[in-house]
Amino acid sequence: MDSTPSKDNIRERAARAHLDKLWRRGTEFLGCRVAILGGAMTWVSERHLVSAISNGGGFGVIASGSMTPALLSAEIAATAALTRQPFGVNLITMHPQLNELIDVCLKHRVSHIVLAGGLPPGGAIQRVKNGGAKLVCFAPALVLAKKLVRSGADALIIEGMEAGGHIGPVSTSVLAQEILPEVPDVPIFVAGGIGRGEAVVGYLEMGAAGVQLGTRFVCATESIAHPKFKQAFIRASARDAVPSVQLDPRFPVIPVRAIANAATRRFAEAQRKVIDKVDSGEFDQKAAALEIEHFWAGALRRAVIDGDIETGSLMAGQSVGMVTSEQATQVILDELVGQAIRALANRQQRPGAATGAIAGAAD
Repeated sequence: MDSTPSKDNIRERAARAHLDKLWRRGTEFLGCRVAILGGAMTWVSERHLVSAISNGGGFGVIASGSMTPALLSAEIAATAALTRQPFGVNLITMHPQLNELIDVCLKHRVSHIVLAGGLPPGGAIQRVKNGGAKLVCFAPALVLAKKLVRSGADALIIEGMEAGGHIGPVSTSVLAQEILPEVPDVPIFVAGGIGRGEAVVGYLEMGAAGVQLGTRFVCATESIAHPKFKQAFIRASARDAVPSVQLDPRFPVIPVRAIANAATRRFAEAQRKVIDKVDSGEFDQKAAALEIEHFWAGALRRAVIDGDIETGSLMAGQSVGMVTSEQATQVILDELVGQAIRALANRQQRPGAATGAIAGAAD
């Protein structure tokens, strides 16, 4: 039997080596095999899904949400019992016990701490750095990306408006063009609207160290999301995931992208109540923001845990249209990597394709 590798096998091996080279900065920073972070989704990104992503070669991230320090400590310990691979913890900067939550992460020797939900206070940054963990921050604009790096961020995530949950006003592709060429100092991970391996390759070639996906993992077998919540994702198209509407320009509310249902309509009513409390002096802006967070946390729990897909929040990114079935986390990761490898390998079959670029990566 002829054991000589076929041209297809040679191309695939070369493409795989090239992919490993493209995201090497990300895999080395995260300490994993595949530079794909699991997006931190409240009620969804808990011990089972997080450990499955890390065990599958990616990098799972616990969503602490509104957890108390005691609850977070228990969740980290439970996750560590399910995987020997590294994983991170996402903390919300507006949490009133942020410092205590950081201390919990450091006590458990969490390797990477992600600060999200606004610019992190300087004290929190130093607390993470002094504790020896790697600090990852979200950068919604170039000027803030540079500021965060100067402040000590070890890596950045840039997330576009296509993402689920809280979103900014700028698309992923524009943010990537704005920030990637201008901030070479730290690894940058791109998020928002990514559902296939071809898109992963595109951002890696633009200079990203890796990517972050959330919506794609909601229907993982290991996800504890209610079956009705998963079915809502499987049935939805990209156009069903819409941003919430800001009711009053005097009261800036970060929009939330979710599959349209009664909860998205009820948010307008919730905003009006909070605005009235601000106008009457009962709430200040910070208290109002926390009240809005509590609305979404409660609505999300009803959907994810209880299966109330009518009045609960169905937070989802526009990539929800690419979620077509429930799959094991390992299958999802393998599918993404396989798509990325085929995208690179197929270039070598096109007329006039340079043969040295990818073939040389296998050396």
